[in-house]
Amino acid sequence: MGNVSVRLPEAPEAELEAYAEEEHLDRGAAVRKLLAAGLDDWRRERAIEQLRDGEVTFSRAADLADLTVWDVAQLVREEDETWVGEVEGEADIGAL
Repeated sequence: MGNVSVRLPEAPEAELEAYAEEEHLDRGAAVRKLLAAGLDDWRRERAIEQLRDGEVTFSRAADLADLTVWDVAQLVREEDETWVGEVEGEADIGAL
């Protein structure tokens, strides 16, 4: 495991201390837990953005977000994002 040294302004440091105390964690464990949660959020946001922009397929977005396709479907629904491209959508409408 690598080491990272970070200087925090007073306000976030106080919040970190409060979080660690509430979660019954030492400072290092609290930082690791929060970092993991932040990276999870970042992966999900990035995957949904790439899906919206047509850069990845739905299943690839699920892989990037480290989620199941069902979880990504729920995220897309919550974000009110369109994941069907124009070509696919037009083909589907034409088939009606």
